[in-house]
Amino acid sequence: MKTFKLISLKVLPEEKIVLQDGLIINQEDDNNRWLLEAIVDKKYKTFLQKIKKKEEIILEVKITKETNEPAYFRSKVVSINEIDEWLEVIFEGVIVDRQQSKTEQKLANLIEEGYEGEQLLEQFIKAVRS
Repeated sequence: MKTFKLISLKVLPEEKIVLQDGLIINQEDDNNRWLLEAIVDKKYKTFLQKIKKKEEIILEVKITKETNEPAYFRSKVVSINEIDEWLEVIFEGVIVDRQQSKTEQKLANLIEEGYEGEQLLEQFIKAVRS
């Protein structure tokens, strides 16, 4: 297992969570699972309890330093624990290839717009290059 410093945390589409502290652990297992531990203010308790009920959420995180590109995780809240004046939140998830997701979305949009065959290919190439 490899452990890294969690620098920033955002629950997409828009909820930025200010961290007191955090770690991210690559479990290096066959399922490519990661654990994220975030220490946050108790003001997030209601929000966190709400997203804990969801089967899946998308997290945008920065690892090690603020200048790094963000990484994206398909994840879920495993636990929320009170520690003194803070909350410890444990997420479990898998890393998502954001570029692949964007490309797949572009293709799906073109199909939805009715493109087929050669037209689909031409429009897809234009979309990917733009």
